[in-house]
Parts: sequence; structure tokens; C-alpha cells
Amino acid sequence: MQFTRNQTLEFDTIQKGLLFRKPPNDNTDTSSVNLIHHLKTSLARTLDYFPALASRLATIEHHDDSNTISVYINCNNAGAEFVHATADGVSVADIISPVYVPNEIVYSFFPLNGVTNCQCISEAKPLLGVQVTELVDGIFIACTINHSVVDGTSFWHFFNSWSEISRGSDCISKLPVLERGVLSESEYFPIRLPLWSIEPSGIHTPPPNLRQRVFHFTRENIAKLKAKANAEIGSTNKISSLQAILSQIWRSFTRNRSLDPDEEVLFVLGIGVRQRLQPPLPPENFGNAAQGEFVSMKARYQLEQGLGNVALKMNKFIAAYTDETIKNFLESWGKNPEILTWDSLPMKNNACFASSSPRFNFYGNDFGWGRPMAVRSGPANKADGKITLFAGVEEGSVDVEACFLPETLQGVEEDNVDIEACFLPETKQGMGHDRAFMPSTC
Repeated sequence: MQFTRNQTLEFDTIQKGLLFRKPPNDNTDTSSVNLIHHLKTSLARTLDYFPALASRLATIEHHDDSNTISVYINCNNAGAEFVHATADGVSVADIISPVYVPNEIVYSFFPLNGVTNCQCISEAKPLLGVQVTELVDGIFIACTINHSVVDGTSFWHFFNSWSEISRGSDCISKLPVLERGVLSESEYFPIRLPLWSIEPSGIHTPPPNLRQRVFHFTRENIAKLKAKANAEIGSTNKISSLQAILSQIWRSFTRNRSLDPDEEVLFVLGIGVRQRLQPPLPPENFGNAAQGEFVSMKARYQLEQGLGNVALKMNKFIAAYTDETIKNFLESWGKNPEILTWDSLPMKNNACFASSSPRFNFYGNDFGWGRPMAVRSGPANKADGKITLFAGVEEGSVDVEACFLPETLQGVEEDNVDIEACFLPETKQGMGHDRAFMPSTC
């Protein structure tokens, strides 16, 4: 029995997928059948190491005056969902060549769309769904996993392990650690929730006109952006590369939203806690060990103070997220648990929020026929202002999938404020205007 990360029950699942060229000599019905059988078999072997993903969520009612309930993973081997699909007439180029992500096509590659985490309780939905979609000249492998069970680290731990087994390994190189650690030491464990809190409050529906584009930050441009941010605060290396990138996008987002100068603008950061705890949790700890926190600034200050000061604000906020801060939050939340919903978040038209991390191993997922060409995300948790971070194909580069309203995205694309120095000369040629990031062509 494993208790879950209850705070995210009302949110959508986590959805990521990889695009591959079709394996050589895979143009016959027989070879296609063999490939699907191989992927299904290797998935089953991988789930032997991750039994939680072949399980279901269940509840325990506390028959006392509290009238509460606890949610746990019932390791009953009920199985995962596996879907084999064919996208007739769709090619690899149809996915990676357009300026904007073809949402309707890409979203169809993912299983369990529209399923919230708590529906895995009320409707007994699987915790893991896999879909393998055959394209004319490629294959898209997508995973949908309940977000109350895994965070990004655990998601890619599983994905990486599956690719290891698929390409012939007898066992996986990093065994998952299933102990629950810090939270289980609390007097409030297991977490007791109000009975009503595990029922879906409604499906999150993003605005229908959202547009997505993948921006590519080269290693050289990241170095220049980081140097610029540090120079502005009189430092040599205080601001990290990722803080510089996020601050650049946040400022550009604010600049193109026509906000009141005195309005508080928000950036929601997903902060991993494994290495921040004392003693730290092992990286292989399987579960959801991330917290979402808000950084806020007035719009006028964000734009007037420059990139370095915005990045410094973000830096100080992250640095203050210590072992004591994390444990105080867990203790407070355990005493009075609050289930987050989309409506409860203080985000309207003035917030960016980032998910995923370029530190995850995306392009090491070789299933036996080569590295992936691109990574994409599904429709889960998409909203105006959503930023999804991926490692780029080239070592040291970063891809940023930006999900914005069309007019905001156009302004971000054309933004040329304070960032001329971020380009190498050869990168600037033919761009038409200067910006610190350029569209990804994968």
C-alpha cells in the first residue's frame, strides 16, 4: 500500500511523448505487428519494476468523528492501458515542420485525454496509459500517468527504464525506491481528506484558441543570456541558465499582455524537493516530490528593472526553499489538507507557469532503433501562459514549448528588447529580427 500525493487529485495527468523515425525495414504488416508486440512485451517487463503503475487508486474511510477518507495505491496488478493507433497520411514532417504545434494531431497521440487524477478513484481509470501511434514514416510513443502518483522525475525514470528493456537490457539500471520517507513520519499520515474532495470538480477546459510553439535556445545563446543577467546584477555566476531563460520568457510574456503597470504578475515554479530535504531523498524515489510555488512582481518593476533583477528575484525565491520550509509546509498541509483546483489558483491573465525540466533524459530513450527526433506534450493542464521545458537535441540546448493566446505569442515571437547580444552572428542571419530564442525545427 502506498499513499498518494493528494494535493494534485483535481488536476490533470502528466502527458509526454517522443517522436521517432520508423525503424528500418518496418514497412510491412508483419514488421509492424512484431514491433507492437515487442513494445507491449517490454512494457509488461518494465512494469514488474514499477508495480504502482499497473495498479489502481483506492480509498480508506475513517469511521470516526472526522468523516474523512485517505487515498492510496492498491497494488492489485489491474494493469495499464495500451493503445495501438495509426495516423493515416500523417508524416514526421507534419509534426515538426509547422511553425505552430499542430495541436489536434499531436493531442490525438495521447491516451486518457480529459481524465483527471481523481477520476482514477471514482471511475477506476488506469494510472498509466500508453499509446503507440504509427505515422507514415515515424512512430510516436506517448505516456499518460496519474500526476498524484508521479512527478516529472519519476515519469522519465519509468520512460527511460522502458526504453532500456526494449533495446535488450536484462534489467533496468536504476531501480525505483518505493519508501515514502518524510511524509510518513508525520503524525498526520495518512492524510485525511474530506469525503467530497475526491470527486471531480469539473474538467479543466483551456481556451479553444490557444496556440503552441516550440522555441529553441542554443547552448551559445543560453550562455550569453546567462552572462547578461549576471552582469546586470554585478555577479559572475549567481543566476543559473534556467533562471535566465525563464525570466526572459516571463518578461516577454508580461510585455505583450497589456497589463496594468501596478498589477502583480505571477510565475509558478515547479520545485523538486528530493535533493533539498535533509537527508535528501534518492533521485530514484518513485512518487511525486515536487511543489509548485509562486513568484510575483509588479508588471512595471518587472519590465523596468531588467532581466538580471527579475532572475535574481527568482533565484532568491528558489534558494529560500529549504528543508525547513518543505517540512513546515508538509506538516501544515497534513494538519489541514487543501485540495488544489484550477479555480483556486490565483491565475487569470497575468501568470506564467512552468512544468518539466531540461535536466530530464529525453533523448536517451532509444527503444532499439535510434534516438527520438522530438518530444511533445499532451493536452493535460494546458492553459494560457503554460511553459513546458525540454532538453534540446543538441547537448546544452533547451526547447521551450510555449502555450499562449495567439496575440501574446505573436508579440513574444517579435520581441526584440534588450536581447540583441544573445545571438551568435550566424544565428542572426536571416532571422528578420533579433530575439533570444528561435523556433525549434527539431
